[in-house]
Amino acid sequence: MSATAAARKRGKPASGVGAGAGAGKRRRKADSAGDRGKSKGGGKMNEEISSDSESESLAPRKPEEEEEEELEETAQEKKLRLAKLYLEQLRQQEEEKAEARAFEEDQVAGRLKEDVLEQRGRLQKLVAKEIQAPASADIRVLRGHQLSITCLVVTPDDSAIFSAAKDCTIIKWSVESGRKLRVIPRAKKGAEGKPPGHSSHVLCMAISSDGKYLASGDRSKLILIWEAQSCQHLYTFTGHRDAVSGLAFRRGTHQLYSTSHDRSVKVWNVAENSYVETLFGHQDAVAALDALSRECCVTAGGRDGTVRVWKIPEESQLVFYGHQGSIDCIHLINEEHMVSGADDGSVALWGLSKKRPLALQREAHGLRGEPGLEQPFWISSVAALLNTDLVATGSHSSCVRLWQCGEGFRQLDLLCDIPLVGFINSLKFSSSGDFLVAGVGQEHRLGRWWRIKQARNSVCIIPLRRVPVPPAAGS
Repeated sequence: MSATAAARKRGKPASGVGAGAGAGKRRRKADSAGDRGKSKGGGKMNEEISSDSESESLAPRKPEEEEEEELEETAQEKKLRLAKLYLEQLRQQEEEKAEARAFEEDQVAGRLKEDVLEQRGRLQKLVAKEIQAPASADIRVLRGHQLSITCLVVTPDDSAIFSAAKDCTIIKWSVESGRKLRVIPRAKKGAEGKPPGHSSHVLCMAISSDGKYLASGDRSKLILIWEAQSCQHLYTFTGHRDAVSGLAFRRGTHQLYSTSHDRSVKVWNVAENSYVETLFGHQDAVAALDALSRECCVTAGGRDGTVRVWKIPEESQLVFYGHQGSIDCIHLINEEHMVSGADDGSVALWGLSKKRPLALQREAHGLRGEPGLEQPFWISSVAALLNTDLVATGSHSSCVRLWQCGEGFRQLDLLCDIPLVGFINSLKFSSSGDFLVAGVGQEHRLGRWWRIKQARNSVCIIPLRRVPVPPAAGS
């Protein structure tokens, strides 16, 4: 055997071992290579996955994804829209609140302005043009007195009317039903222990602004104080030396002013049942008196031809001239203006800053008598709706007349006639201005110069309906 063959024989196993080792090395390399390949393959897979995600992000989206995104955007828009709507509602609510506050402030400012104007005597609500003349059938007639009505008052709440007459009785009427609520009968002279009342003609009455007290004055120089609700007698004031012709309560108080044919003006405190003071100045019997909230009163001086304003704290007076005849009635329109009537047939409007009338309407109810001997109808009563331009006058000319005061109370224009037969001895507007009450008699309240037989002694309730005046063109 050759060396080569021997070597081969010897090397076979060696070569086999080497081959095995080489094979093992090759396997290990292959394994390592496989591992590296696997790791590389794994890296490639990772890279492929990331590239796939990128490609997916870059690739066009499917319709489902677009719909989902659209839905998400619509929800956001809805939230935004609701938020805007909520803010708009809040803004509208704030605007409404601001408008309500402004309206309330305007109302308060209007009321304050009215109060200021009322205190200054410059408030003049324009209501006269809205008044519609009532039909005769609408006038309610309340009958209960045997003789001529001389005076009347309306309660502050417009629920009742007190009337007095020459028969010395006082009747309380219900405005709603027209029925008698109370009757204060005539008292017999010298009768002691009998129910109190008047034994002579009742010439004047007044009621306090809270409706608690009623005062009545008669020809027997007495002032009787009553509880208005029950008509129970409370006090009797004495002190005047002649017939008591005028009574008025100061508004908001229980201070009472009285005047008499003895030419004096007296001040009383009804709540304390006391006399306060007496003022003098008139030169003849005082015919009428009126007062509002200021501590003063106005009087009609009858035949002395003057109207006087009495300043109670200063104990002074202002004297006004204007009528030619006897001034028999007077009424305050507001704190600075008044209306008066006289037996020369004239009606005058006054301002406290002027000594002469601001307006004078002569022959306000026309003339009576034969041709060539005509005389004006006497003005027997006047009334004014407080703080307005509406005035009423009465005579025995078979009608009550309503007048409108012009701007600044410098003019008096006739509105309408309300037919009523007899002497209109007293006129009073309700506080609301819904009706006018007239006291009608066959005779004048102060005497028996004439007698109208066809007249009925009654209390007449005249409704005053208002028709809004259309605004002028272009206003």
